[in-house]
Amino acid sequence: MSVAVAVAVLAWAGNRGGGSGAFPEATHKVALPKTLLGGEYALAQDLSEQGDSALAGASEANIRDPKGVVGQYTSAGAKQGGVLVLSALYGRIKDPDDARKSMLKGAAESEGATVAVPPKDIEVPGSDVTVTCQVLTAASAGGKSSFPVCAWADENTNGSVAEVEPEAATGSPESLDLRTAAANTLKVREEVRQPIG
Repeated sequence: MSVAVAVAVLAWAGNRGGGSGAFPEATHKVALPKTLLGGEYALAQDLSEQGDSALAGASEANIRDPKGVVGQYTSAGAKQGGVLVLSALYGRIKDPDDARKSMLKGAAESEGATVAVPPKDIEVPGSDVTVTCQVLTAASAGGKSSFPVCAWADENTNGSVAEVEPEAATGSPESLDLRTAAANTLKVREEVRQPIG
């Protein structure tokens, strides 16, 4: 997933409608740490300014006071050559289910991407946070690459994680391990979701 796609995902997600009900209090934000997944990935680019630009004029039907966070990470250890892109926003989210689905739809409708495995909820043992994952295929320098994109959303944070591993990217989309991708997404959520104040 290119960084341009990551920013496009935010723009799409930030302009979706929402359900009825009150907006929650803002208690958490998303920050970009220097590493993710226990040091497996190191921050290569902080593109949050582009994320904020993508959210300018976002609909207030489902989210109030949105801030965009975009980070591109590169693998530092065993997953040499791997890339992880985090696209996230934080604010006061009225309908987390809609926000999570919208973020995945934005990724699926980005230029050059096709859905190889449609979105499905993945249960991660020990967690009550819903994670939805899909597999996208996109053109790359070596032909086509397939990679999982997983998303979460709660009352304050909404994010998607795309993890591209060179070896897995050239295999069958159906062979990608969505359970591991979902578990990694929850680990990323724990690392980037921080209390305000």
